Amino acid sequence: MLDMNIKAQLQAYLEKLVSPIELVATLDDSPKAAEIRELLTEIASLSDKVAFAENGDYARRPSFGVARAGEKPRIHFAGIPLGHEFTSLVLALLQTSGHPPRLEAEEIAQIKALSGKFSFEAFVSLSCINCPDVVQALNTLTALNPAFEAVMIDGAGFLKEVEDRQIMSVPTVYLNGEPFGAGRMSLQEILGKLDTGAAARAAEKISRKDIFDVLVVGGGPAGSAAAIYAARKGLATGVIAERFGGQVQDTLSIENFISVRETEGPRLAAALEEHVRVYGVDVMNLQKAAQLIPGQNGAPIEIHTATGAVLKGRSVILATGARWRAMNVPGEAEYRARGVAYCPHCDGPLFKGKRVAVIGGGNSGAEAAIDLAGIVAHVTLLEFGETLRADAVLQQKLTSLANVTVLKMAQTTEVLGDGQKVVGLAYKDRLSNETRRIDLEGIFVQIGLLPNTDWLKGALALSGTGEIVIDAKGQTSVPGVFAGGDCTTVPYKQIIIAMGEGAKASLSAFDYLIRKCA
Repeated sequence: MLDMNIKAQLQAYLEKLVSPIELVATLDDSPKAAEIRELLTEIASLSDKVAFAENGDYARRPSFGVARAGEKPRIHFAGIPLGHEFTSLVLALLQTSGHPPRLEAEEIAQIKALSGKFSFEAFVSLSCINCPDVVQALNTLTALNPAFEAVMIDGAGFLKEVEDRQIMSVPTVYLNGEPFGAGRMSLQEILGKLDTGAAARAAEKISRKDIFDVLVVGGGPAGSAAAIYAARKGLATGVIAERFGGQVQDTLSIENFISVRETEGPRLAAALEEHVRVYGVDVMNLQKAAQLIPGQNGAPIEIHTATGAVLKGRSVILATGARWRAMNVPGEAEYRARGVAYCPHCDGPLFKGKRVAVIGGGNSGAEAAIDLAGIVAHVTLLEFGETLRADAVLQQKLTSLANVTVLKMAQTTEVLGDGQKVVGLAYKDRLSNETRRIDLEGIFVQIGLLPNTDWLKGALALSGTGEIVIDAKGQTSVPGVFAGGDCTTVPYKQIIIAMGEGAKASLSAFDYLIRKCA
């Protein structure tokens, strides 16, 4: 099952095992069970510290658990953790054996101090790029605290359970049988939900920090570049980010980042954070900016966060990025994660054999329709305009697919549901003005992005579409406040452009500080 290169890499990792571990399988007669048996046998053959047994009694079959020798498994995999989840398996093996996770001592102590019963179920798809973060976070919690138990469940392998629970997006997490969260969640976010006093403690700690020379708001490509350029100038630099990496975290394949032939969003986001931290930048994650207060009479600029923290900077760089644009039609919010989705790579496998729609005829919409066509029964792509905006090569591919229908001059007017899940959508034919209905089970929205600038209204100049108005140097309408990336009026929202704009804003902030202090 594992090729020679993977085996060699895995064997090297297994040399880091601290204590002997057991792989305990709960199998049946299915082909998947045979694959699990083969995988675990191969892993066990690579280290004398790994044993394999088939005497498991876990509730889901086929599955397997990871435990220290002589103990009962608390980390489980109901599915085959290959592809994006292979790293989750490797980390589970290491951490179960006692190998320390890459966390601050303060975080480890916080995890170990949690008491009660925490039984987590994480429903994933193996093509999901967001799911491994959640699985790995839950497994880390479980490895550190015996009050935890966690299972990764491949939704495609347990479709009946997915349908019974009406799960229509991944990752979806349950705690003690009750819904806990959906979508990408970091360990810190999960820990914050479990430890209700953590946010207040973090806000108090952050508020005690000294004034930064440069305070960057946003941890995506623009914010990362801004922070690196500022720190390299010897400036005291801080970054607050709601989620480090931003929208990049949700990008599956990146093939136009010059000099890097191909990479994935989460990998690039991790590299950005690692590069930022090399320069000693104070990174404050899970902090959502809520208010900007311009400095008056030489006072520093203040950023207030949603948790009540107050940070001060002699200059500020806004790099808050953008988010998925919603259709804003009746039913969309009600059925979000219940048939309305925004990531075809993550949620597509949950709609296997079903009918879906893709809203939007640009590159994202066309790519989504092409990807989904290989999984679902039928895809209907709806484009508002007279022609598709996707590249010609993508349009040619669309027309070659027998299970894809393209509707132009189609305006989605309503998401239809039965109170539990999506059952269809209504749209207006813009040529005839007739309202029509399509019966389906899933709707994937791919109509662009909106800048994350709602919190800045009234504080500085915004465009009619909510973008931060900047000049050629990245200066905003407020002295000392600069901006870069997808949240600004700069055209062409691309990673490489955002990085350049972040660097430019940082150089402008440096120039501002020199002149101000001169």
